[in-house]
Amino acid sequence: MTIKQISELLEATIVCGEDRKEHKIEMAFASDLMSDVLTLSDNNVMLITGLSNMQALRTAEMAEIPAIIFARNKKISEEMKELAIENDIIVLECRFSVFKVSGMLFNNGISPVF
Repeated sequence: MTIKQISELLEATIVCGEDRKEHKIEMAFASDLMSDVLTLSDNNVMLITGLSNMQALRTAEMAEIPAIIFARNKKISEEMKELAIENDIIVLECRFSVFKVSGMLFNNGISPVF
């Protein structure tokens, strides 16, 4: 699925990376525990989290994750937005729970990492 399709499906707002809305995502991983995210070895994974802080973006940067969905109606700060832009990370904000986002993506063809 493309970022645009994902944002439409989840009624999510693309906060960063609007210019990359045709980027395709094949797998997703949901976690609020960033140490678990660092264990990922797959490329092109979308992170789904409710942890809206700099640590989530720094983890995505280190794990080379191209896109993050901040679920549970979490909003990113201006500082987080600047970091995402600097690291070319696509950021979406969504009002749904992590569980619902995961299920919706799975039901529409996004594969789990594990």
